[in-house]
Amino acid sequence: MKVGEALAASGLSIVEARLLLERATGWPRVTLIARPEHELSEPAARDFIALSERRRAGEPVAYLLCEREFYGLSLAVGPAVLIPRPESELLVELALERLAPGASDRVLDLGTGSGAVALAIKHERPDAAVCAVEASPAALEVARSNARRLALVIEFFEGRWFEPLGARRFELIVGNPPYVARGDPYLATGDLRFEPREALVAGADGLDAIREIVKAAAAYLEPGGWICLEHGIGQGAAVRALFAQAGLADVQSWPDLAGIARVTGARLTSLTGNG
Repeated sequence: MKVGEALAASGLSIVEARLLLERATGWPRVTLIARPEHELSEPAARDFIALSERRRAGEPVAYLLCEREFYGLSLAVGPAVLIPRPESELLVELALERLAPGASDRVLDLGTGSGAVALAIKHERPDAAVCAVEASPAALEVARSNARRLALVIEFFEGRWFEPLGARRFELIVGNPPYVARGDPYLATGDLRFEPREALVAGADGLDAIREIVKAAAAYLEPGGWICLEHGIGQGAAVRALFAQAGLADVQSWPDLAGIARVTGARLTSLTGNG
């Protein structure tokens, strides 16, 4: 089977087919484009056919490639973790705005998954002391592996939200917790069908995890510290209300590149920090 024949027979878009053929052959994309007559080895052809079949069945390309780029970093991903999405880069941008270069601020990433947000922050602010918490042992191993491969020092904790942190406090807390409502038809579409349900669903309205985090956040923030959480479309007003009810100040939401309110944050004042 030749390159051009394999691409045409895959039943996929040319972009996806080339990505999978790169994976199967180890050849760079330029070779696949310039040499459509190049003959594939039998193992490469077999692997490509298998990958194509899995993709046609709906399996995410990121899982098939075993990697995803996020904020300029190549991250290993698999079925144990959510696939990092461009929308979450806003969370990193907001974090970086609150961390001065060279500062040794303490940063906490809740529900780190693949480690995408924590690793991006550490890469951009190497002097920050970054901690990451994850309840899933399998996901935590993916995050640790990514940190080792990228040579970025993150302190990882296994547990639910703040539970494993003791009396630690942070200048900045970020998180991309589950925020999809139970029964949302969106869960039966696209890549979400294959991603870990516990990392997606948070109760009847999708806000259970955010409620739990916001309620406890003040005990883990330094006075003046910020907490910023990613959330779903149409949840901004409800999340802002949760922050306000928790006594946090400067509550606001920020839009993603599509103009959709995607992250909401607030600051702990000294008065609140003193109880």
